[in-house]
Amino acid sequence: MGALGLVTACGGSPPRGPASRGITPGAGQTLPGRPGGTGPASSIPVMPNTATAPPPRSAPATPVGPNSVAIKNFAFHPAALTVKAGTTVTWTNQDPEPHTVTSQGQGPLRSATLASGASYPYKFTTPGTYKYQCSIHPFMTATVTVTQ
Repeated sequence: MGALGLVTACGGSPPRGPASRGITPGAGQTLPGRPGGTGPASSIPVMPNTATAPPPRSAPATPVGPNSVAIKNFAFHPAALTVKAGTTVTWTNQDPEPHTVTSQGQGPLRSATLASGASYPYKFTTPGTYKYQCSIHPFMTATVTVTQ
């Protein structure tokens, strides 16, 4: 007797595949995995490859002017800026997410929520160190130092 309890005519292995189970194609049909058949030999569905390549790395944030701060990749660039009193600093959101420019503690910086592409200018008139953050993402922090 063969491995599946079938008697084989030549003492070899028992037949395998769809034909051994009594499955035969009808007129104009084919069986996957058989000569002349189409498709994979397995009954497991084959899913198309839907994986995509990772997005290209974005370019580093670049301020849009000499007294500018870019908001990109959830950070302020530069994180430390020094300007003279009377200078206007402009923050521009280059992220697809909204951000703010908000003084830490008491301070003059209080932007509205900046959508992607929006800017916030502020004129510094008093020397000092101004620490600020994004109120939506408090881990984003930076400093403007104002000199005489």
